[in-house]
Amino acid sequence: MSQSNGRDTDHGPAEVRHRGAVTLRRRALPTSTADERLLDSRGRADWKTRDAWRALRILSEFVEGFDTMADLPSAVSVFGSARSKPDSAECQLAEQLGAALARAGYAVITGGGPGVMEAANRGASEAGGLSVGLGIELPFEQGLNDWVDLAINFRYFFARKTMFVKYAQAFVVLPGGFGTMDELFEALTLVQTGKVTRFPVVLMGTDYWRGLLDWLRDTMAADGKIGPVDLELICLTDDVDAAVRHIVEAEAQLSAEQEAIREEAVARTAADQRAAADESRED
Repeated sequence: MSQSNGRDTDHGPAEVRHRGAVTLRRRALPTSTADERLLDSRGRADWKTRDAWRALRILSEFVEGFDTMADLPSAVSVFGSARSKPDSAECQLAEQLGAALARAGYAVITGGGPGVMEAANRGASEAGGLSVGLGIELPFEQGLNDWVDLAINFRYFFARKTMFVKYAQAFVVLPGGFGTMDELFEALTLVQTGKVTRFPVVLMGTDYWRGLLDWLRDTMAADGKIGPVDLELICLTDDVDAAVRHIVEAEAQLSAEQEAIREEAVARTAADQRAAADESRED
């Protein structure tokens, strides 16, 4: 029997969706997401009013993300399926990985959801590391897992994706679906095109990824769509220690290269100053 207070006791707890400080239930639940409304070209007539305000909301997401994550220590973004069961091989691997990354001094960033993401967050948290979750508004409520220490909820995928890259020293990608593939190939594209400094991309789950890598080599590279060197952007392993070691060594090598560049610049400036001083004395 339904009561007059608006709560339907016949159907159990109402669906809940969180949007920043706002909580939505029942009739207040939107039928579309912010990304969907932004990318829908059918509503062009009102773009001057709605999109102008939407731009400010987008800006606020970047400001919130930058401000919240600015003091984050060195971090690694870990991706994988939200549908993976807790006892699956990839979840067990993700938990071990999260712990190993935490012991190596890295914060662990995930999408904050269940499955592989929760396993990686749990491993990091239980090992004493910082566990970060970057959630996203979806048509269905996933919610942030209980192992996230620092959480941000985003309306827009592109703002969230920027945070995954900007504040990570590497990506580790475990078995997943379309979203996981999207993050993987975006990272590879950014490295290939030089949009980010050398950025380790580690695939874990050799059996899962083997067919994809064979296709990249035997079809895509063989047909000249990518170069052989592009295949070297990916490190494939099932060994957690090897994955962490690859990330640590890549970061150390990059730091050494950057330090050499700084020293060269200082030496060049000093030489130019000496040359200028010599010329002034001769004059």
